Amino acid sequence: MLQVSHVTKKYGKVKACDDVSFYLEPGSVTVLLGPNGAGKSTLMKAIIGFLRYEGEITAGGFAAKTPQARRLLGYVPEMPALYPNLTVGEHMEFLARAYKLKDYRDRIDQLFHDFELEDKRKKFGDELSKGMQQKLNLCLGLLPDPNILLLDEPMIGLDPHAIKQLKTTMEEMRRAGKTLLVSTHIIDSVDMLWDRTIIMQNGVVRANVTRQELEADGRTLEELFFSVTEGVDRENVSPAPEEE
Repeated sequence: MLQVSHVTKKYGKVKACDDVSFYLEPGSVTVLLGPNGAGKSTLMKAIIGFLRYEGEITAGGFAAKTPQARRLLGYVPEMPALYPNLTVGEHMEFLARAYKLKDYRDRIDQLFHDFELEDKRKKFGDELSKGMQQKLNLCLGLLPDPNILLLDEPMIGLDPHAIKQLKTTMEEMRRAGKTLLVSTHIIDSVDMLWDRTIIMQNGVVRANVTRQELEADGRTLEELFFSVTEGVDRENVSPAPEEE
């Protein structure tokens, strides 16, 4: 569903992403792990089309920058980018019209119910707390119901109810055959919610492992992460497989 092939992104002489390749299957949740500065957010922005890069990215077989691919892709950025002069309800209406969605109002009502924003419809973006801004950020990313959803540090600032709801929503999307890529550096937030993990460090993919492979190896996600990023038990780390 999502193919990343030999993607490199440079800022001057620094390679934020260095020859990154992987394939994500339909109906799967992939966790993109790595310490701060690993290149996770840069990679997400390259996939969604915000950055120029070397290499190739395809979504559903279409080049990522084509209209066909853009209709498949959704994105929840790490930092909410809200319009101060639009209300919560107007943000959703604006996005729905931009995507030319039909019969979307019931979906907006459901998202507002799920993430406890029903009483915030008439609040302006800059009047919301950081937690509420993140909830609206999630609702905006979920509204188009994309086939491929990228979430960059989605749980930062969320209260326990919203975290539980987001995990429930992600599981529902996985069962519906959607492809999710979740970038984070907080391992505990996703420890039970992944099918594949890709671990990056210094712009390079250090590991690409499925849950079954890790369980067969008798290790936890945390143990794998530290063995890769801090060199602990490095000899037992499975090499990243070649892209499909």
